[in-house]
Amino acid sequence: MNSTTTITAISTAPGGGGIAVIRVSGKDAISNSNHIFRPKKKSFSLLEQAANTISFGSIVNAKEETIDEVLVAIFRAPHSFTGEDVVEISCHGSVFVQQQILHLLLENGCLLAQPGEFTQRAFLNGKMDLSQAEAVADLIASTSAASHRMAMNQMRGGFSTELIKLRTQLLNFVSLVELELDFNEEDVEFADRNQLKTLATDIEQVIDKLSDSFKVGNALKNGIPVALVGETNVGKSTLLNVLLNEEKAIVSDIHGTTRDVIEDSVIINGVTFRFIDTAGIRDTKDKIESMGIERTYQKIEQASIVLWILDCTQVTEHIEWLTERIAKRSAGKKVILVFNKIDKIAEEERDVLNLLFEQFEGERIYISARERINTEGLKKALIQAAQLPEITSADVVVSNIRHYEALQNAHSAICRVIDGIEIGISGDFLSQDIRECMHFLGEITGQISNDEILGNIFGKFCIGK
Repeated sequence: MNSTTTITAISTAPGGGGIAVIRVSGKDAISNSNHIFRPKKKSFSLLEQAANTISFGSIVNAKEETIDEVLVAIFRAPHSFTGEDVVEISCHGSVFVQQQILHLLLENGCLLAQPGEFTQRAFLNGKMDLSQAEAVADLIASTSAASHRMAMNQMRGGFSTELIKLRTQLLNFVSLVELELDFNEEDVEFADRNQLKTLATDIEQVIDKLSDSFKVGNALKNGIPVALVGETNVGKSTLLNVLLNEEKAIVSDIHGTTRDVIEDSVIINGVTFRFIDTAGIRDTKDKIESMGIERTYQKIEQASIVLWILDCTQVTEHIEWLTERIAKRSAGKKVILVFNKIDKIAEEERDVLNLLFEQFEGERIYISARERINTEGLKKALIQAAQLPEITSADVVVSNIRHYEALQNAHSAICRVIDGIEIGISGDFLSQDIRECMHFLGEITGQISNDEILGNIFGKFCIGK
């Protein structure tokens, strides 16, 4: 990436709309925009416009034909999103108008921005660290109140502050340890090993806590996977359609209709659940259906919550066979026993079902998916099963897999520091482990980075951000 160039892109979502915003950033952003802008005040120029102000005028082509009437906002370096001179042109949302203005900017010396290039320049210019930059993408992708709060907290630097504090403490000690190496013939210790062990233990606990938060963060960011499992024709697809409030899955009285996995997400009480409708489990010789059933087993193992759905009118003789297969793969997960078609049985038959499953210790609930009886109760049971804590603006929650892996590596390094102090290893080995821990913490914030990592991160952004 050549940060000396001036870049431009459409920053609003693709397609038409009420308005659109075209962003320009770089040392020639204002002058390039001035070439195509005609203010209502004839004697006025964008070059003279004060920072953080807006001007009204027209965008014109080389023939002085008006393309659109626009508002132009000016942000001067270093007080802008990217840290460079930035121009934001707000025009009408016609796709034709957007493309015409973008084309004129390219003709006047701008280059088309790459995905994430505006945010990458903000990082390179010190406007934010790497974890904050990644939070920009998380904020754009947030679909629930919890994921929004999590992204906002990271953008404000809550996570970064925690890591920088840990890294600074380690830096102070590693400096003393390495100073000892210059006086190794005198056999002196500048770094108090007891203090270092206390510090390392505290840091290990903080890193461990941050790593543990990834389970919650990942669930809030990507949705909690919920597998709908059971025999054929018990109403799994009907229930999926009810939960999603749309006809997503084919519903039929024919056994084995669902042969592949169907997935979709819905937000319940601010929490995203990713529902997975699976092929009905039964003993079959059909090769395609058997492949679908094998995928069902895989999805049970991947899910956090399992909705085991039973037809109240037909609890079959294969129930022990079915129980064995579901229980084997759902060990350690939240399993909710869902008795479907409750509208078709009498009250005393419900008591028989309870006796049949008296060994089952998890949550059980009675519904009719087709008649939408107690489906709200099922949603409440899902929220309880998720057991997600309330996320506040002060909570530090890890939701990025790259951050989680770096924390795991940092944890291994700090544990080696603790073990090394206990067995009395030499300062050079101790220093190496401390620096390795610092390295992985620095990878998260961008204090340690390389072009490959940056390219991978920002390449996933949308163009214009």
